[in-house]
Amino acid sequence: MSARPVVASPRPLRPSNAKRNVGIVLVLLVVGWAALSIDIRYDRIQDLPAGLWRVIHRMLFAEGPAWDYAGVALEHMVTSIQIAWVGTIIGATFSLPIGFLAAKNVSGGFVANALRQLLNAIRAFPELVLAVAIFIPIAGLGPVAGALAIGIHSIGTLGKLTAEVVEGIDSGPVEAARAVGGRGLQVQRWGVLPQVLPEIVAFWLYRFEINVRAAAILGVVGAGGIGFILEQTIRFTRFPQAGMAIIVVIVATILVDTVSGGVRRRIIEGADKRIAAAEVFEQPELVERPI
Repeated sequence: MSARPVVASPRPLRPSNAKRNVGIVLVLLVVGWAALSIDIRYDRIQDLPAGLWRVIHRMLFAEGPAWDYAGVALEHMVTSIQIAWVGTIIGATFSLPIGFLAAKNVSGGFVANALRQLLNAIRAFPELVLAVAIFIPIAGLGPVAGALAIGIHSIGTLGKLTAEVVEGIDSGPVEAARAVGGRGLQVQRWGVLPQVLPEIVAFWLYRFEINVRAAAILGVVGAGGIGFILEQTIRFTRFPQAGMAIIVVIVATILVDTVSGGVRRRIIEGADKRIAAAEVFEQPELVERPI
């Protein structure tokens, strides 16, 4: 019996890269169009490092930061943190029910889509625009306008994130709550909220970190806080005082981010992970029991 000759199978064709190449060309064209249309002054860009160093030198090295101004800068930084905190509370309070209703697995499609568009409209206006165009004319100059601007803008962002988290829940607890006779708010309270609350609270804390930076910027337009004295000291060329204010902003921002990041990790990971790690290494003193 003669063996059949082995016929080599044809080599598969290489996939076409046409779509990828077209996409790359389109991206490059858009970038080039944007660069040309905004009239970039390349000669000014070349001078940017030297100009930046001159400003930093005048603030921090020429005379040194004005350490006697630290108390004033710290007081205004605390005001900025308070503005951010109040704005975050406003955003969290209103975004939670709106985010639930904007989830398609909680409310009907029409209601969810309408609320999604409302959240999109809120996010379309930055805090700076809300403060200058709406809240400063209404509430006047000061921290109140800044807190309201941050709070309204936070509703749009936190509401969208809340809706997305709610739409990704496990349907098992919801069905169990309905099976035992739960209705409406009871199903949301016992079937949905326990699943999404840790992640939503983590979003609130992360938004607080962002709002601290936004509060510092809003002070430039008269909404109070550290941005106000930064604008004043730079306008009147009081660079040592401006350098001290910048140092306070950097230190306070790092502290807020560190504390908030630790709390967010604890909320997301939970205490069980830390307990399990301590038990693996047989170090009971590392075990931190949840309250």
